[in-house]
Amino acid sequence: MDFEFDEDQRLLQEMVRDTVAKSRSQPEEKLWRTYQELGWLETPPVELAIILDELGYVADPTPFLATTTWFAPLAGRLPDGSGTGVCDGAGRFVLDADRADEAALLTRDGVVVVAGAELDVEPVPVFDPTLHVAHVAAPDLAAGIPDLTLMGLAITAVGACRRILDLALAHVKRREQFGVPIGSFQAVKHKAADMHVAIERAKALAYYSALTIAEDDARRREAALMAKAAAGECQRIVFKHGYQLFGAMGYTWENDLQIYLKRAKACDLLLGGASVHRRALLEEFAQKGAVR
Repeated sequence: MDFEFDEDQRLLQEMVRDTVAKSRSQPEEKLWRTYQELGWLETPPVELAIILDELGYVADPTPFLATTTWFAPLAGRLPDGSGTGVCDGAGRFVLDADRADEAALLTRDGVVVVAGAELDVEPVPVFDPTLHVAHVAAPDLAAGIPDLTLMGLAITAVGACRRILDLALAHVKRREQFGVPIGSFQAVKHKAADMHVAIERAKALAYYSALTIAEDDARRREAALMAKAAAGECQRIVFKHGYQLFGAMGYTWENDLQIYLKRAKACDLLLGGASVHRRALLEEFAQKGAVR
């Protein structure tokens, strides 16, 4: 598979970056309408990954992620408004369940779509104040997380990690000790390099997952599990080194670093961290006889 974007995909990436940069200060409701009017919710998997990558970079507060990757793959359509999906079999920590217009519930009898107002939800306070998360109580729930859902969380985490690295690089170029920028110190360079390598690895696997979904490749399940696991491992490295490079400044509310650290961490924890998906990947290989 070719990982190079074609001309249309590069133009989409540029357009998304420009649009987000110009509109990020707008109210959430206006942002959501903008995304809908531009047709971003109707994009195929690879193009959707490009959009989610850029939205992760700015810690987008809208229900775009839940609507396109939690509701749509379960319901087989876009919702009337915003949406989310319950697919873990337990209804725990469901993204945007407390504000979705529609929700797709995976049950033992198949997928059931209900109005958001009919859901029995319990909002859950989380460390990322821009995320809406809630527990959902519903009968006969079944577990079956769609590949697109895992890919969406993975590429969103990658986008947030890219922003953390960019903020850290800008800081170490400005911050001076002993009369020179701290970015000139070898230890600092090593940490930045580790962050970059982790991001590129996770990014490649996330886009590989999007490609397998787009082509309905037989490897799509393994690719989605690898992408989610790699994104979780990536955010741990980026989280640790990002804080270390900023020092005490990174712990303050006034510093933007904490916004993207929280988004990356949330994307790792939602629907299971890296270890959960590494274990699931081993089980997939074992079932196919790849592990003896």
